Amino acid sequence: MLKYNTFILMGLMLLNDACVEPIEPETVTFESAIVIDATITNELIQQQLFLSRTFTFEEDGPLAESNAVVKVASDQTEYLFEETTPGTYRSTVAFAAQPNISYQLLVTTSDGLSYISETEQLTNTTTIDELYVERVTNNNGVDGMAIFVDSFDPTGTSKHYRYEYEETYKIIAPKWKPLDLIPDPDPLNGCNVLVVRREREDRVCYTTDDSNSIILTNTNEFTEDRVSRFLVRFINRDNYILSHRYSILVKQYVQSSKAYTFFETLRDFSGSESLFSETQPGFLEGNISSTENPTEKVLGYFDVSSVSEKRVYFDYDVFYPGEPLPPYIVPCLESKPPLISQAGICILRPLVAGNLVRYFNTNDEPQPGEGPYVTVRRVCGDCTEIGSIVIPEFWEE
Repeated sequence: MLKYNTFILMGLMLLNDACVEPIEPETVTFESAIVIDATITNELIQQQLFLSRTFTFEEDGPLAESNAVVKVASDQTEYLFEETTPGTYRSTVAFAAQPNISYQLLVTTSDGLSYISETEQLTNTTTIDELYVERVTNNNGVDGMAIFVDSFDPTGTSKHYRYEYEETYKIIAPKWKPLDLIPDPDPLNGCNVLVVRREREDRVCYTTDDSNSIILTNTNEFTEDRVSRFLVRFINRDNYILSHRYSILVKQYVQSSKAYTFFETLRDFSGSESLFSETQPGFLEGNISSTENPTEKVLGYFDVSSVSEKRVYFDYDVFYPGEPLPPYIVPCLESKPPLISQAGICILRPLVAGNLVRYFNTNDEPQPGEGPYVTVRRVCGDCTEIGSIVIPEFWEE
C-alpha cells in the first residue's frame, strides 16, 4: 500500500571467526503487479486514491502508475478521477459516500488493462468521543507523550477501527541569528564573504508528517462496542518534535470485517516478528481483480469507510515544566572555518554558497587555522531546511 511503509527488509549475514560479512539481497524472480490504495469516505471532499506498481529490492521505491482512467461507480452515478501528481488520483468533484448505496472502483491502465473491485457500502458512522494526551512511561520504561482515543457505538455495529494521524509541530532553530553570510559579489575579493541582515524570518517553522503504519483495533471481544484509552501514538520525550508546540489530527475509520481482515493481515505480514515465521504469505488477496485475467495478481483494497476526526494541541513545558528540551534533530556544534586554506583554497565561501552553514557570531580572536566568523550547520540557524515558515491555517497558539 502506497501510504504505508510496509516494506519487508531481508538480509543475510555470513559469520566467520567473529567477522560479519553482509550480503546484498538481490531479486531472483520478480512479477510486476499493480498496487491500488483506495479509500473513499463520508467526508464531502475530493476523494483521493493511489496507483503504483510493485518494485524490487534494488529499486528505491514504488513506481507510480500514471495515465490511468479511474472512476468510482455507484447505484446512482459515477465519479471520475484525474491524476494530480504521478500515481495520485483525485475526484474531479467533491462527493461523500452515502449509506445503503453500493460503490465500485474501476481502473483502466495506460496499456489497456482493466481492474474492478467488489461492490462495497459505507460502514456505520461512529465518532471520536475524546482525543487526549498524557505523559506516561511505556512498557519499555520509556518516558514520553501518549495520544489516546475513546469512542463508543451504542448500536454495537462498528467493531472494526483503523486510525491515521497527521502531526504538526513547531520548530525553533536553536542558533538562529538575524545576520547571515553571503559570498562577496566582488570577484576581486576571491574567498571573501560578507555579513548581511537576514531577508526573512526563518527562526520559527512548522512541519507536518503523516502516519506511516497500520493502526488497528476492534471490539469483538468486548461486551460493548467501546474503544477506551486506545494508544494511537507514543512519542519518546527525547524526540525533538515535542520541543515546543505539537498538534495531532487523528482520523478514525470504521471498516467492514473484510477490510479490517485485509489491513490486519497486511500489518502482520509486514512486521518484523512475522518475517521468518513458518507461515509466509504467497499473496495477499484484496477485493480488486483483473477483468481480463482472473489469475493476475492485484495488490490492494477498495475501502468505503465512515470517518471521524479530532485534533488536540499541547506544549512541552506543560508536561515537562522546568526540564530541558529534547535534543535537536542534529547536534548544533559551532565551527570557525578559515576563509582560505594554507594551499590557497577557499574554505568558507563554498560552504556559504552551497547553503550549508549559517552565521552565528564573530570570531573576535581567531586562532591559527580559524576564520573570522563562527558558523553552525544550516538546520541549526535556519528552520526552513526541515519545515516551512508558513503558519498552517488550522494552527492555534
